[in-house]
Amino acid sequence: MTALRLVLGDQVSHGLSALRDLKPGDVVLMAEVMDECTYVPHHQVKITLVLSAMRHFAAELRRRGVTVDYRSLDDPQNTHSIRGEVLRAAAEHGADHIIATEPGEYRLLADMRGWPESAGCEVEIREDDRFLCSVKTFRDWAAGRKSLRLEFFYRDMRRAHEVLLEDGDPVGGQWNYDAENRKKLPASRITPEVPRFAPDRITREVIALVSDRFADNMGDAHDFAWPVTAEDAEAMLADFLEHRLADFGDWQDSMRCGEPFLYHSLVSTSLNLGLLNPLDVCRKAEAAYRAGAAPLNAVEGFIRQILGWREFVRGIYWTYMPEYGRRNALGAHRALPWFYWSGQTRMRCMGDAIGTTRRNAYAHHIQRLMVTGNFALLAGLDPDQVDEWYLAVYADAYEWVEMPNTRGMALFADGGVIGSKPYAASGAYINKMSDYCGDCFYDVKDATGERSCPFNALYWDFIARNQDRFAGNIRMAMPLATLAKMAPPRVQALRARAERFLHAMDQGEPV
Repeated sequence: MTALRLVLGDQVSHGLSALRDLKPGDVVLMAEVMDECTYVPHHQVKITLVLSAMRHFAAELRRRGVTVDYRSLDDPQNTHSIRGEVLRAAAEHGADHIIATEPGEYRLLADMRGWPESAGCEVEIREDDRFLCSVKTFRDWAAGRKSLRLEFFYRDMRRAHEVLLEDGDPVGGQWNYDAENRKKLPASRITPEVPRFAPDRITREVIALVSDRFADNMGDAHDFAWPVTAEDAEAMLADFLEHRLADFGDWQDSMRCGEPFLYHSLVSTSLNLGLLNPLDVCRKAEAAYRAGAAPLNAVEGFIRQILGWREFVRGIYWTYMPEYGRRNALGAHRALPWFYWSGQTRMRCMGDAIGTTRRNAYAHHIQRLMVTGNFALLAGLDPDQVDEWYLAVYADAYEWVEMPNTRGMALFADGGVIGSKPYAASGAYINKMSDYCGDCFYDVKDATGERSCPFNALYWDFIARNQDRFAGNIRMAMPLATLAKMAPPRVQALRARAERFLHAMDQGEPV
């Protein structure tokens, strides 16, 4: 009896459920296919990351004596779909059953459910238990609740996994130290260097392949420097714990032009590929606090991102899909402007956030939420197009994590499933948390002039055009009350400035 065991590109974990009870004679299938490389126009660095991690993992399995059938992108027999390669391999190896771990995207799971009929054999789809909250556990937690809020979920996860607790209570006496994590980085502060991982022979081969096949995609594969093995991922984590975690809390919401990494961990690519275990990451961060190497606000904030937010958004995705992917609660339909791809804009904050995205397939969470995401929200950009952009351009983006963050958190298109209010902000927030505004073409202190910060007029235009939708939202009461007190000529001037800016943007004029 031969089992064909499928390992997908974001499943490069030796503890993967599909690889358990591996028997002699079983075959592990790994396939690079164009369907997965092209369903959105992925960043060259992202494609390089996944393919290189796959090839390294296959080599590790072979060194352990596992039979691996690896289908490369340039294999002339490649059908270029996961389904096609599974069926081809099952026939070639005479497999009597197929074992897979749940994928991270609904579209692929829906396709997998049709494999038994096509393959003519049993297909076992196992739970992806690399996560710390199963889909069933999340659905049970969510059942009957009027609203789903991270804070309550996060506390339950802390208790379930006994993280940062003392006698069942939170260390330090409170669950959340987010209020201490909103400082602006002083101009004089020098930030640490972060590790870069020089491409080895395998990665260099992938870079050549990606540069040839995906030359028109965003980015340059030759800029690649991310971890592609568990060993390198552990090195990135260790460097963060030693050199950046202690300052992560204070400055995690800060932005500085030309410095994309600051004190961030840079482990999301490794976590989402499966190179790192999330609970192990949390335990090591907690150990740093216990050892006095990092303050509680930093460690709690970091752990909340992994044990709380990461698990929360995954639960939201699998609980509400596929309907979630069609939500557009604010009726936003404006086309994504070209500068999201080119980075060519006079808005310094947008130019820097998109510029680092183009170079690194990375921007940190505040750049994503409060710069590119905030602009998309205020401008009324189509959630489908914004979803596609975020999924395409970030190396850590897979639909289970990208869609709730984009459609839910950034765009409020889910109508309040993820957050209780839209994360809308004017230029004042960006000025408070960054150095972007000082040398910008636009004036952050002006709202209606031709060189006024576009975020200012767009913010009030957003509030005005959605005021009926927000009327019952208590967390929007303050901006609605402020709008109501504005003199009509002031409102008219703000909205006219927003209209002029959006018209110029839609026409492809420099903005």
